[in-house]
Amino acid sequence: MHYASSLSDKTKQFLYILFPILITQLGLYSMTFLDTTMSGKVSPGDLAGVAVGSSIWVPVYTGLNGIFMAITPMVGQLIGANKPKGASYTVIQGIYLSAVMTLLVILAGFIALKPMLSFLPLDPLVREIALDYLIALGFGIFPLFLYGVLRSFIDSLGMTRITMWITLSALPVNFVLNYMFIFGKFGFPPLGGAGAGVATSITYWFTALLTAALIKKHPSLASFSLFSRFYKVSFQKWKEILGIGVPIGFAIFFETSIFAAVTLFMSEYDTVTIASHQAAMNFASFLYMIPLSISMALTIVIGFEAGAGRWNDARTYSRIGILLGLMLSLATAAVIYFYRSPIASVYTEDADVLNLTKTFLIYAIFFQISDAVAAPIQGALRGYKDVRFTFYTALISYWAVGLPLGILLARFTELAAFGYWIGLIAGLAAGAAGLSLRLSAIQRRYGTVHG
Repeated sequence: MHYASSLSDKTKQFLYILFPILITQLGLYSMTFLDTTMSGKVSPGDLAGVAVGSSIWVPVYTGLNGIFMAITPMVGQLIGANKPKGASYTVIQGIYLSAVMTLLVILAGFIALKPMLSFLPLDPLVREIALDYLIALGFGIFPLFLYGVLRSFIDSLGMTRITMWITLSALPVNFVLNYMFIFGKFGFPPLGGAGAGVATSITYWFTALLTAALIKKHPSLASFSLFSRFYKVSFQKWKEILGIGVPIGFAIFFETSIFAAVTLFMSEYDTVTIASHQAAMNFASFLYMIPLSISMALTIVIGFEAGAGRWNDARTYSRIGILLGLMLSLATAAVIYFYRSPIASVYTEDADVLNLTKTFLIYAIFFQISDAVAAPIQGALRGYKDVRFTFYTALISYWAVGLPLGILLARFTELAAFGYWIGLIAGLAAGAAGLSLRLSAIQRRYGTVHG
């Protein structure tokens, strides 16, 4: 990571940082993608079970893992201010915190998981598959959190290609393990959808251990001596991490959980509708990795510039990221519209699920247009360490606008299940508008006071 003075140099540096992040995010999401698609090849029941399990799992792990995204702007600003010694200390405290949070999540799952699934009006087979899938994933919570901390540290240095190669290494591992445990190959019993949880959990361990080994061996990372010194637990540093990370985590949780809530509301419909909804939502979420990656890259570059007090440069980076997000959203909209039939066929061979998925995908077009604005702005605000407004915006736009509207349309109009999607689109649009106003206000403030 270095200072880029001209617009062209900034664009090149931004793309240099962004591309590996995009590959990494697509790779990470491909694990859930593989879980869903490979389980769907077993039966619609396995697809629905993994869909319900993922709807519970994704908000939990993305929300809690979002807390560790605080490491990126914290370390980035330390590096920008030429204070590298504080970086190692911050990362180690993040690792300690991740271990404590792992225990809390496991305890919460032990208490609440079965009652939660029993409360839902699910087919017994779907409920059993979802439970087994989630239990298996529980064994991978700590390495997942650990990787979140270590990745945030590496990315904050602008060394995003390292995490890209780690993720690319993990993908074939995950595919082979899915093949083994879902379909019962190489002497293993066929576990169906539950086998996807086993495979993903093992892959999390592989990824975390590989990342730790690279940090210890890579010359540029080894200079931080991350694992060479023991630090006492610092509740003060935990407070700082949580002060930035909790609003980030809750904002992510409110966003991801709204989609999970809709999937759970979908349980009142038949298995074909649940499977079709999840297939379309899975692909829309896969495309969301593009604006999310832009968001993460903006956090890195703006955090670096903010740490150095270069506010005009930070503003320029935000414009680059938002414009790029909008351009790419038009391209992905075209992909969905013209190729929705082959996209749907990736998920299922069942004719009824295939046809309904194609209809859901039309609604997915409007998702990613709003995401193309909202996600990059979130990343820019995190670079400024401005995280509370994003939290409140997510709460209001998704839970006070999106979900209530979706319920009204689904239950009191002929739109039925499609009503939930329209509500989600409205919530995303409202969030994008609010975040745009906030970023403008933040940039005016720093431009006036510091500019």
